[in-house]
Amino acid sequence: LKACKNDAELSGMRACHIRDGAAVTEFLSWLFSYLNNESDEIINKDCNLNINGDRHISEYDIDIILTNLRKEMSPQGMFLEPSFSTIAGVNSNGAIIHYRAPKDGCKLLTKDDMLLLDSGGQYKDGTTDVTRTIHLGKPSDYQMEMFTRVLKGHIAIDSRVFPSGTPGCLIDSYAREHLWAIGKDFIHGVGHGVGAALNVHEGPQRISRVLDGHALLPGMIISNEPGYYETNNFGIRIENLLIVTERSDLGEFAGRKFYGFDRLTHIPIQKSLIKTDLLTNQEIKWLNDYHTQVYDKVYPLLKTDRARIWLKEATNPISI
Repeated sequence: LKACKNDAELSGMRACHIRDGAAVTEFLSWLFSYLNNESDEIINKDCNLNINGDRHISEYDIDIILTNLRKEMSPQGMFLEPSFSTIAGVNSNGAIIHYRAPKDGCKLLTKDDMLLLDSGGQYKDGTTDVTRTIHLGKPSDYQMEMFTRVLKGHIAIDSRVFPSGTPGCLIDSYAREHLWAIGKDFIHGVGHGVGAALNVHEGPQRISRVLDGHALLPGMIISNEPGYYETNNFGIRIENLLIVTERSDLGEFAGRKFYGFDRLTHIPIQKSLIKTDLLTNQEIKWLNDYHTQVYDKVYPLLKTDRARIWLKEATNPISI
């Protein structure tokens, strides 16, 4: 009963995810401009930021700055705390699935590095959990290929339609097929349930290779987070939260309704990490449609011109 959210809970989850998207967009726009020497803005004086010489930011300070922005971008009292310990992994640390940066001795992010950033907020009206993988400079062809294969798996889950009674284990392989095709995989599940202003990990719903008979039901919220990890090299994960919804346009078959997903998370997916020649026209259309939704929902909440300019570029469509 708790897993199937009511209308009030779903309304709160949608609202907090748009605010959360605005906070993450403000952070990413600052991070790109700061590390690429396009801005001298010191966004948080308590962090070890330097505008002279080689620019960098520690994994630990990424957490501090992003958490503060989530608080600042929310109406007073709406942000409570992070929904879990932030995972900010630079290069090889991104391959440690449940990494947590220590205050002293963690890696520094520069414009030449890859970052896996998994974070979320606990708000009075909902709970967020999002992962984005970014590269602030020029990624290698191999990094781009693996990112694109993970993205294809992400799109495949997001686009699934399935009859009532379907458990998550029956759609898990869609997230992995483009990795399996080249002899690769990832060792965690594709998705976990998420509570509404409650636990960021909630059962019984999940998308996993583990055989589990719990069906995905309308109103359930579940993550979509395929990834790829190479020890001592880099990690990739792309995560959005989804709501299971009824597809009334498809009618019924043998007395069974059909379900699909609606997206909660609205944060750009980095286009410069994508090998577009590996995407189908349908997958490019999915990305363009998603970025249009992100722009329309998040842009009105942004506070700085820097973020507005960055979001417009980040969500411009890719040509088919």
